[in-house]
Amino acid sequence: MAYREFVGLIHKSTKRDYLQRVNEVDKASVAEVAIKYAEDYWDGDRLHGYGGYRYDGRWRKVADAMVEAYGLKPGMRVLDVGSGKGFLLHDLAEACPGLHVEGLELSTYAIEHTMKDVQPFIKAGTASKLPWPDDYFDLVISITTLHNLYNYDLWDALRELERVSKGAKYLCVEAYRNEREKMNLMYWQLTCRIFHTPAEWEADFRLTGYTGDYEFIYFE
Repeated sequence: MAYREFVGLIHKSTKRDYLQRVNEVDKASVAEVAIKYAEDYWDGDRLHGYGGYRYDGRWRKVADAMVEAYGLKPGMRVLDVGSGKGFLLHDLAEACPGLHVEGLELSTYAIEHTMKDVQPFIKAGTASKLPWPDDYFDLVISITTLHNLYNYDLWDALRELERVSKGAKYLCVEAYRNEREKMNLMYWQLTCRIFHTPAEWEADFRLTGYTGDYEFIYFE
């Protein structure tokens, strides 16, 4: 298990107005819409979610770093748990031609709007029960997804990531290190169910036997 910085390569490129998200709208009502993971969340107003989640190539930097770090080669299998619209899978496939990519996504809307080249390889489902056999993937990743689960599903999901991987695993979740970051996270998030410090996340990893790499993103 190692701390890896992949999402950190692009996380701070997004500007966030934390106070706007709680001052301009009824945050609770907006969150009720967001947790449906439908059009409003992905492609609606910025206050409801992404504000239009469109491919802009930024994930290629992450894909290139992953290919190098994990020695990905043609014929290897990679799974993205919480694949969204497939941007990272698309970039991984381009960064390593011949790589076999698959994804799991909860949102029907996201699957319907997944990039066409990877859409056939996306399955609908939840992270707590992955529809693949043991030791199937050379690399399993999950980015900004698992903090949206309650503890009982999170623990199952961590065990599932471990189960379907031959060895290499990486996840990225939101965390906080101080009161300012905690409040910013609470202001900004719309779908988060778990608010953890790094130490609490690491305790979850130990309790579930997760042995993969990890990264935390903060809202400073």
